[in-house]
This record gives sequence, C-alpha cells and structure tokens, in this order.
Amino acid sequence: MSKNINVALIGNPNTGKTSVFNQLTGLKQKVGNYPGITVEKKEGICKLPRGVKAHILDLPGTYSLNTTSLDESLVVELLLNKNDKDYPDVAVVISDVENLKRNLLLFTQIKDLKIPTILVINMADRMSRKGISLDIEAMEKKLDTKIALVSTRKNTGIDRIKELIADYKSISSKPILDPNRISPEYFERLQKTFPQNDLYKLWLVITQDVNFMPIEKKRIQDATDFATKSKDELKKLQHKETVLRYQLINNILKETYKVDFMAAKGLRASMDKILTHKVFGYLIFFVILLTIFQAIFDWSGYPMDFIDEQFALGAEWIKNTLPPGIFTDLLAEGIVAGIGGIVIFIPQIAFLFLFISLLEESGYMSRVVFLMDRVMRPFGLSGKSVVPLISGNACAIPAIMATRTIENWKERLITILVTPFTTCSARLPVYLILIALVIPEGNFLGLSYQALTLMLLYLIGFGMALLSAMVLNKILKIKSRSVFMIEMPTYRLPLLKNVGYTVIEKTKSFVLGAGKIILAISIVLWFLGSNGYSDDFKDADQIVTERIENEGLSTYSKNYIQNNIAAYQAEAQAEGMSPTAIQDSIQVLSEELSERAVAQEIASYKLEHSYIGQAGKAFEPIVKPLGYDWKIGIAVLTSFAAREVFVGTLATIYSVGSDEEETIKNRMAAELDENGQPLFNLASGISLMLFYAFAMQCMSTLAIVKRETNSWKWPMIQLGFMSVFAYIIALIAYQILI
Repeated sequence: MSKNINVALIGNPNTGKTSVFNQLTGLKQKVGNYPGITVEKKEGICKLPRGVKAHILDLPGTYSLNTTSLDESLVVELLLNKNDKDYPDVAVVISDVENLKRNLLLFTQIKDLKIPTILVINMADRMSRKGISLDIEAMEKKLDTKIALVSTRKNTGIDRIKELIADYKSISSKPILDPNRISPEYFERLQKTFPQNDLYKLWLVITQDVNFMPIEKKRIQDATDFATKSKDELKKLQHKETVLRYQLINNILKETYKVDFMAAKGLRASMDKILTHKVFGYLIFFVILLTIFQAIFDWSGYPMDFIDEQFALGAEWIKNTLPPGIFTDLLAEGIVAGIGGIVIFIPQIAFLFLFISLLEESGYMSRVVFLMDRVMRPFGLSGKSVVPLISGNACAIPAIMATRTIENWKERLITILVTPFTTCSARLPVYLILIALVIPEGNFLGLSYQALTLMLLYLIGFGMALLSAMVLNKILKIKSRSVFMIEMPTYRLPLLKNVGYTVIEKTKSFVLGAGKIILAISIVLWFLGSNGYSDDFKDADQIVTERIENEGLSTYSKNYIQNNIAAYQAEAQAEGMSPTAIQDSIQVLSEELSERAVAQEIASYKLEHSYIGQAGKAFEPIVKPLGYDWKIGIAVLTSFAAREVFVGTLATIYSVGSDEEETIKNRMAAELDENGQPLFNLASGISLMLFYAFAMQCMSTLAIVKRETNSWKWPMIQLGFMSVFAYIIALIAYQILI
C-alpha cells in the first residue's frame, strides 16, 4: 500500500485557501500548534481517485518566500527541508482570480524550488461580473504547470484539484526563472563554492531567517572562496529578483489574462470611502462592535443558563442516585462541576467566532484592521489587536483565541498578556454586589454614582490594557519584524460552510485543549474545599449540632427561615389558600428550612476548617492590609477558579441558603470587622473592586494562555504581575480611603 501524498496548501491571505482546505478535507481535519512555536497548524485527509489519500497541510498565508514574519518563515523552512515529515510531494498554490499577478509571484518562487506545483485559480464565479477572461490552456503552457479553475462558493473545480494531486508525478518541476539573471557574477561564485546544492535554495538560505539545511549559513559565511554580501546589497538583489519575476508574469498575463474594465466597475470603492473614513469609519465600527457585544451577551445567556442548569441537575441526580461517599462527591462536585465549567464557555466561544468569521468572510475585518492600526500602533499593538481587546469584555478566553489573526508574534504575545485587564462578564457579579454595598445613591449629570462607577471600572480595565501594552513593547526583547501589510479583499457574502467549519474547529480546539487543564484544576479545588485535617473539620457535624442544640440557629439562619416563610405566606394568601392550609404548609416548610439551615451551617463550618479554609486563615495577614478578613480571603482564593465564584463562596461562608443577590448583600452589609465597624465600607469596597479589576483570578484564562503560547512561562509571568499589581493598587486605595 502506497503512503499518503503530502500536499502543501500555500497562498496569499484572502485568496480562499481555507475554503479550498475545507472543501478538500471536510471535517477530517485537526488543528494544533507546530512543535515549539505558537503558529497554528491545520491538517486533514482528502480521499483522491483510485483509493489514494492525501495528507493536506494548510500552511500560513504568505505573500512571497521573502519572509517578514514567523508564519512566513515556517513556510520557507518546510519547503527547504526534505527531511521534514510534512515535506510536500506536491504544492498547491491558491490564487485569487482578481489578484492573479500578485499571487503568481509566490507561485513562481515555489516552482523554482523544483517542487511539482499546481496553480488553483479561485473565485471563478466572479469572472463575469469583473469582466475577466482567461486562456487556461495557454497559461498552463507558459507556466509549465497544471491549473484548476475553482469556485468554492459554487463548489466547482474541487474534483479537478483532486485529479491533479493524484497525478502529481506528471507535473513538471522545471524552474521558471534562472537565478543567474539576478546577479551572474555573484551566483556563479556561489555555485562554484557549493556545487552539490541547488542554487535557488542556497539563495533562500542566505537571504531568509532559516538555518536547517545541510549547508549552514555559518559555512557559507566562512567559505574561503566565497564573499558574502551586506544586508543592503542582498536586499537590492531581492528587489531585482522581484522585478524580474514580475516582468515574466506580466508577459504571461498579457497573452492569457484579459479584463474588460468597463464591466469591472462596482460598489467596492464607494463602500471603502465610508467604512474606512476618518470619522464615520470609527463610528460604524463602534456600532458593529456594540451590536456584536450585545448579541454575545443576549444570545449566549440562554444556552449558558441551560447548560448551567443541566449540570446542576446532573450533579444533584448523581448525589440522589449513587450511594453517599467520596466517589459520589468527587463525581458530582469535582468532575461534573469541572466539565460544566468547560462546557459553559462554549456558547460564548461559538458566538464570538461566528461573528469574527462573518466579518472575515465578508471582507470587512481587513478594513477594521486598517482603520485601527494607526490608533493601536503607539501602544505596541496593531490594528488586529483591537478585536481581541474588545471581545475581552465578554470573555477573555475566546478573546485570547482570537489573537491568532495577528501574524507578528510580539504583537500577538502582548495582546494575549494584556487582554485579561479588560472587564469580562465574570467580573460583573462582583462589581454589582460591591457597588450596591459601598457606593451611595445619587446622581451626577443625570447618571447615578453607581452607574458611573461601573463605567469607570470598564474604562480603567481598557486603559490598563493599553498602558501595559506600551510598557511590554519597551521591555520585551523579542526579535520580531513588524511590517504592517493588509489587503483589502473584495466584499462578498460569507460562505456559511466556512463559517460553520471555523466555529466547530475553534470550539473543539478549546474544549479538547484548555478543557483538560481546567478540569484538572477544578478537581484540585474541590478536594481542597471538601477535605480537612483538623478535628474541627472531622467533627463538624457533631460540633455544629451541639452548638445549635445549646444556642439555637444563628441569627442569619433564623432571618433566612423567617424571610422565606413570610414570602410563602404572602404568596399563599394571594392565591386564596385557607388559614388552616397555610399554617400546615408553613409547619412543613419550617421543618424543611430548618434542616437546610442546619446543613448550611455545617457546610459553612466545614469550609472554614477545610484545607482551603485553613489557607484562608493563613492568608488573612496578607489581605488584612487591604481591608479584608479571612472570609474574603477564602473567596479570593476560590475565585481563582472563576471570578464570579467570589459571590457564591461568600454566600456559602455566610450560611446563606438562597442565591438571591439581595440576601447576600444584606448579609455582607451586616458583617462587622474586629472594631465593630461595617467590614464592607467605601475603602474596603473600592479596594476589592480594584483588586478584581487588575488581578488574573481566572484559571481558565491561564489555561488558554498556556495553550496559545505553548509554554507555562507567560501565564505564570502574567499571573504573578497581575496579582502583585492588583495587590499594590488595592493596598494604596484602602490606605488612602480608610
């Protein structure tokens, strides 16, 4: 049985390369990172005629083999390294029928590497509208290759690509341009020095940032009979090579490619004037972002609530069905809760990538990047950074995944590191309850103090992200050339199949990648909160029961029971129930609430004396200067799993048996410090809000940062810096306001 054919899919950005990849592989594809680097690797299997299979590798988009980024360097490295397991038997260059001249520059370079190269001309359905006509037969002769005319939108020409791949051995690998024409004297000496090596491959090794061939750069530089040129001289020769190639391409297209410019007039120029306008462009982008942001909140809310409810019911069913014990608790509170913590992010991730994919497919995203580049550049970012930063207001996880559109590694890394500063939706429960507790009611210019505080917290987060980006740009010594180049593709209706593939692959990538880490940490947190070594923890049931027998329920439990009974009584009277029936029901309800209150007090006592409770006690001296007690310390520790856990943890600690926010606020408002003063005052409240504004406090984000950077180094630096910075700011705020 013959081995799979290795196929490299190569092309300029926005030529429809991903569409061709999806058509060839369907869902038989996988996404990961190249070993040791953060560039995304997409590969899949394609069935060819006569039972042959092709391993399709979708390489990062590149304009030429004269590299300017990590992505482009990766393309060159693969094409020069015959020992790589993915080295292509055949290269398939995807081009756009409207930009064929520019696309053919890359095609001629790859063909000169003596790799059988197929030319795919995509978007053929636009030819009639743009007044384009092609002489395919003549073009095949002049380029000495085989051509497939394709329309992924109409699903035509894909079978032709498969036939050409299967018959790749019949495709000529003869070069198009003689490299000696670039500089006869220089290349003659180069060939004499290394007679066993291909001349054009040597040229790429010398001029590009690669070093893995049998002939190393150092050997070239040290060769006694070969004098290397300066960088400026090499750049001039590269420019001359490009000119020679375009002369060749122009001569070929003059005879094979015709455009009726009268038929090609369209709406594109008019739309670009509006969408990239210095004023209206930003307003339109803001409205679109606001709409997407609101849609993500509104649309994802329903499935997220459903997922949350189903996992809660699942955990309850496990507890009620399986015999009590540590395995049941692990399953219900650790594993099921951990999986739920992963799955609940799926709607936000899916909707975010749905909108990003729609914007990319329509051609608008390139306009956004162009528009925002001027604004983001002073902060060490590019226009492509704006989408993740804005998306971070919904959730940092899909926002960090969205940084994959940034080709420059330094700009992408900076964006990943600063995105968690933006105010995500998980911070809202913390902000809302603290604002209601410590910010007085009142108005300023028609806006309430509480609303202004919330808006200020959002602005602080975004401002800190930009400030951090500026600092990181100065201190990160990462060699990364930043050449901003963006193509304005033609506007087109999004191809729903491509959008669907993108959403499925990005969502699956998150669940299978970061999900494993999240689940593991969730189980660890469950163990720390469910176990303890002290006698107080082990004898919690007996200790709390005896205390209740001697002293009765706590004041808070009594208030909880009375409030629930009063609410039930009012509802029953409104429904017209008889006094006798109401009294009987209240008696039953009172017993149920008492049992629940006892269980809650036991749970609160056990949590206080669990491993994580003991950690809270040990942690108290650290957080006390910020105005917090050990209970808030536990909430801060447990909220590392997710920021919104802060409110739920305090509800458990305070023996609150309801999820009603007002009940928690009342209990928090009644909490006193050691001096008998309200624990949650303006100083401690502002301190706590600022801490959550700047602290990481989200293991899911750390997990996805690890995945996107292929290292624990950056998430650990991120966690350390954000935690220390948050602590210092919270400390200063409390000490000033106290």
